[in-house]
Amino acid sequence: MRWAFSLTLLVCLWGIWSSSLPALSALDQVPLWYLSPTPAGVPVPSLLRPSPLPPGPGGPANAGAAIDAPLAHAPFVSLWDLMLVLLAAAVTLMAARNLPGFLEMAVFSRLRFERGSGYALTATLRYAIVLVGVVVVAQGLGLSWNKVQWLAAAITVGIGFGLQEVFANFVSGLILLFERPVRVGDIVTVADVSGVVTRIQIRATTIRDWDNRELILPNKELITGRFVNWTLSDSITRILCTVGVAYHSDVRQVRELLLNIARQHPAVLAEPAPFVAFESFGDSALNFTLRAHVSRTDQRMTTLSDLNASILDAFRQAGIEIAFPQRDLHVRSLPPDFRTPPAPTPSPG
Repeated sequence: MRWAFSLTLLVCLWGIWSSSLPALSALDQVPLWYLSPTPAGVPVPSLLRPSPLPPGPGGPANAGAAIDAPLAHAPFVSLWDLMLVLLAAAVTLMAARNLPGFLEMAVFSRLRFERGSGYALTATLRYAIVLVGVVVVAQGLGLSWNKVQWLAAAITVGIGFGLQEVFANFVSGLILLFERPVRVGDIVTVADVSGVVTRIQIRATTIRDWDNRELILPNKELITGRFVNWTLSDSITRILCTVGVAYHSDVRQVRELLLNIARQHPAVLAEPAPFVAFESFGDSALNFTLRAHVSRTDQRMTTLSDLNASILDAFRQAGIEIAFPQRDLHVRSLPPDFRTPPAPTPSPG
């Protein structure tokens, strides 16, 4: 809003004082550098004006002429053109920098966009604005395609040899924005790092993990590698609570207790319904697994902690023993002179 107000103020001041400032119109007659002569019949770009003939009798033949006859009809870049180019560059930077906030305030807050769609649209518009700004600045400086062909060829060779990774990451970033396998706000797991996607830029994607550390991941790895997106199409996820009880425990009672605990928790969904499975006969315990679903990924840890605490309290009240590892020692033989040591005599007092 501050930039919009400043730009509006400048435009209004220009409309008021432009007719009273003839010095500004004189800037259009101050050449900075000349371009190649324009052939007859070819229009000169709007920002480029033909240089006027030198005054005085004899025209170009005058000894005091400031320019030669061939340059008299050649387009040039004036000081006014340079000022317009600088203004176009400033407007381009301003628009590219303030576009996300403006769209969030004026458009996205009133429309229901799918998560990540607003960011993809904003990033695409930012790239388009920068591209248009570069074209306008190049045209204002008199840089046509036939003059920068060698530069484009050099950039192409550089991409082929030394910048292929940068170019691959740039293309991968465009694929991420349009195909959207990863969106801003998604919870992903890459290798052994899990976190929230905070930014998708030209070269890399930023992931903030649960310790508030930021992982800078090249876009190419998200396109060609494997990762887990926990919230791509559905935010409902399943949690597992595994508990082992002693062998003398009542299996049916254990299952009912686990189901009641899951049904009473407010974050556990009724559909899909929670399920308890008698998994296996362990070395020291009967292993049970409670499977429950939560609607949001950020509820996983808190719900799992609450369920474990409730299971411990319910089993203690019901007298169900939570098993722990045990070892039985069997003595096969003893030496003939083995004697049981006498019990220690308590000391007096």
